[in-house]
Amino acid sequence: MSLVPSTDAAMPVANPFSAADVEKILVDRAWLTGGGIEKDTPLSGWLERAAELLGPHAADATALGELLTLIFHYDAASSLAQVANQDVLSRSGARDVIRELANCLLDGGDVDSDRFKAIIEQVKASVPYRSRAMFHPIRLALTGRAGEGELDRVILLLDSAVKISFASPVKGTRQRILEFCAALDA
Repeated sequence: MSLVPSTDAAMPVANPFSAADVEKILVDRAWLTGGGIEKDTPLSGWLERAAELLGPHAADATALGELLTLIFHYDAASSLAQVANQDVLSRSGARDVIRELANCLLDGGDVDSDRFKAIIEQVKASVPYRSRAMFHPIRLALTGRAGEGELDRVILLLDSAVKISFASPVKGTRQRILEFCAALDA
């Protein structure tokens, strides 16, 4: 019998953040104007979803703010100038993955969890790349940063954020992929 605790990856991670925490960050960064958020509105639902998706992946409020920044600030040309991102794009098949992602995004509607899964399946069916070789270019193109699964949660919030009147406009997945492809070809 082992006395070492199990590190089962399927175990849920505690979420220390609420919709109010997300709201405070957005107000502090001037992405949202302050003043009580009414319950059962698209904004309150989005704040709850953002806390639910991003909270377990943030060690503290600063980390949560960094993930939220990826929603409200996107500049493809600047992200392509970063060495770490250039490394992702230099890997075999990265541009094939991005091309297929663009085709999927431009062919359909908003990206939510089900649509994101369908896009991933379509990309898998179209290119021979998996794991990092597939996911890092996708995350880079849509968030402006290469990284791990927490970026997938950012992607899931983009198109729903576009429909909300934030003080700072949000670029949705289609706008981001168009901007990314244009910067990539520049």
